[in-house]
Amino acid sequence: MNIDKAVLAFAGVVVLAGLALAQTYSPWWLLLSAFAGLNMLQAAFTGFCPAAIVFRKLGFKPGNAFQ
Repeated sequence: MNIDKAVLAFAGVVVLAGLALAQTYSPWWLLLSAFAGLNMLQAAFTGFCPAAIVFRKLGFKPGNAFQ
């Protein structure tokens, strides 16, 4: 798995976890999904993604999203 796919998978897990926690415990957990969405949006415009930096340090190989 390359960095791009790992970031997408991680974002998906965070969004789904936020939704599940909001359904189960408290609507405040929707803020987790909102944070993930805002982070993806800012990364699209700035190219800065903290998760990509972490995955790179963990040894994931670089790649091109959706290829």
